[in-house]
Amino acid sequence: MNVCRTVDEIRAEIASLKSDGKSVALVPTMGALHDGHLRLIREAHEHADEVVVSIFVNPAQFGPNEDFDSYPRELEQDLEKCRKENVSVVFAPNRDDVYDEESFLKIEIGTLNKHMCGGSRPGFFEGILLIVNKLFNITTPDLALFGQKDIQQFQIISRMVMEFNHAVQLKMVPIVRASDGLALSSRNAYLSAEERLTAPGLYRCLTYIEKQIRDGVDEPGLLISHQTSELEAKGFRIDYLGMFSLKTLQPAETLVAGENYILAGAAWLGETRLIDNILIEL
Repeated sequence: MNVCRTVDEIRAEIASLKSDGKSVALVPTMGALHDGHLRLIREAHEHADEVVVSIFVNPAQFGPNEDFDSYPRELEQDLEKCRKENVSVVFAPNRDDVYDEESFLKIEIGTLNKHMCGGSRPGFFEGILLIVNKLFNITTPDLALFGQKDIQQFQIISRMVMEFNHAVQLKMVPIVRASDGLALSSRNAYLSAEERLTAPGLYRCLTYIEKQIRDGVDEPGLLISHQTSELEAKGFRIDYLGMFSLKTLQPAETLVAGENYILAGAAWLGETRLIDNILIEL
């Protein structure tokens, strides 16, 4: 496995792979790899000859009061996990290898980031698009894989690929969960032992709402309000909880047969922000 630190190094590695007629899949990560990331890598092997993993804690997607400095960084452990998964190349640049000291251009997003995570994290998805756009340009993958846990991210990146004419296919991989239902996340490491026992409550809330919808509820507002109160009683601080259109990412008050929706929630438990979602096709 080759570990590249600079843009020139990774471009040379990708060029060498492609000169041999190999297809390349990219798995973009911020490191602290867990079983969810490994599922992405394994899925990538199913669809491409060679797998490239990027490990970069992207400063552009963190707000001024967020956890950029404390975000877990475990590069040596991550590299060992990649070796065990037969990753061909890891791209692990420093900030100065990716961003210039001063930037004059930026990416703007219309409406797709107004709700869900974008509603409470201004600049978050602009920062994600900035780094993903760079990674696509640097590594020129045939395929890139992302997890469903970050469904809003996937939908916005999909739109970028279409509007910017990136020559890359995208694949979304289902959420990987612990045995009690908690969606795996690098930030779960922040949870105390007591909080870890409480954390699966968010998923249980979503599955309860999902069941009611599949049993015929088409205006879930009161149901969602009640579940919000239930979560708050257990110690969660709710960022959002609701139904959203899969296509537009806008809130959906009345559900329509034949449409696709995201039942999604984000909540703080202590100092840890948890997110989760369920896709619903009516």
